[in-house]
Amino acid sequence: MDIQLKKKPWYVRHLSYIITGVAILALIVYVLRLAFSPRHLNIDDNDYTIGEVTEAPFMEYVDVEGIIHPIRTIQINAMESGFVERIVAEEGEMLNAGDTILILSNPELLRTIEDEQIEWQNRQRDYQEQEIAMEQRSITLRQQVLDAQHQISSLDKSLKQSREEYQMGIKSKAELDVLDEDYDYQRKKAQLQLQSLQHDSVANLIKRDMIRANREASSRKLDRSTKRTENLIVRAPISGQLSSLNVSLGQPVGTGASVGEIKVLTEYKVDVSLSEYYIDRITTGLPANISYQETKYPLRISRVYPEVKERNFSCDLLFNADKPSNIRLGKSYRVQIELARPEKAIVIPRGNFYQATSGRWIYCLSSDGKTLRKVDIELGRQNPKQFEVISGLKSGDKVLLSGYDKIGDVDEMTIN
Repeated sequence: MDIQLKKKPWYVRHLSYIITGVAILALIVYVLRLAFSPRHLNIDDNDYTIGEVTEAPFMEYVDVEGIIHPIRTIQINAMESGFVERIVAEEGEMLNAGDTILILSNPELLRTIEDEQIEWQNRQRDYQEQEIAMEQRSITLRQQVLDAQHQISSLDKSLKQSREEYQMGIKSKAELDVLDEDYDYQRKKAQLQLQSLQHDSVANLIKRDMIRANREASSRKLDRSTKRTENLIVRAPISGQLSSLNVSLGQPVGTGASVGEIKVLTEYKVDVSLSEYYIDRITTGLPANISYQETKYPLRISRVYPEVKERNFSCDLLFNADKPSNIRLGKSYRVQIELARPEKAIVIPRGNFYQATSGRWIYCLSSDGKTLRKVDIELGRQNPKQFEVISGLKSGDKVLLSGYDKIGDVDEMTIN
């Protein structure tokens, strides 16, 4: 006899489906909770740096490395060509203006000067001969005038006597006319000779001036040639340190060639290189300072070089007064260039949060000191130590400054 089996309830028959559905539903709820609930992380406060938001003086400045350079560097050039005969000064030596650095030899120059001396002597003889010839001509003209004047005087006496004889009937009218004509001729001749003498005197004055000018020009030319031998001695043009001397014994040196340089050490300048980002804000006269052994030494920008190379430009700074005691050429210092005067602002210390968040948000510590939550912020100006806060934080807040590279992107963290 068959036994009728009792029908199982529906939930028993579909138990496997129910279990699978509940599991899927639980998974969906878990995923949704992860997606829509704040992401959370537990951290150890020993691994992170927390800083405080404060209202404090904020000064926008640039912190860069500065290199000490001399105030001026003077090139030493050879005024004459020649071969290096002797090197007197050594690199690094302190020199006074006019001190001998090296001596050149130039036999060809000496021969040229000797030839010009011979030429000068020949010209002096020519000038003397010209002056003697002019003097002799003047003497001859004066003698001719003197003779003519003497002859006129004699004719004048003879003419007076002939007129008396004519009145007495001793001489005829024809003889008196001959004497008159001869007297008139000699008088005119004497006048012409006197004019010739006057003209000769004026011409001699002009010629003497020309000879004197030529003689002086010739002497100056000889002096210049002779002084060229002095240029074979290369001297320091200014007092300072002979920083380089790039010649050796026997080396040929051309006219105007650079043989070294002198650094003027009466004053120093600081050379810095800045990002082109600051090129419109850096101007001459801006204040700056360097710190050494807890002492600040003020500087000012003296020159800005407008040329940009590899996205950077350079400027020079001068000390206002005192300088560090250990200052040396080539030594580097940290230089702070002030871009604006200090003013009150809400600030936070610098940290690597800026690299991770681009300054758009930061983790802020709760009042109980246990939880860090992400808050949106807006930052303004910055300097190497601080950021200016425009919005999102207030004085007294505490924020996470470092460790963002370990955290990732979570909305909330609990400090253990």
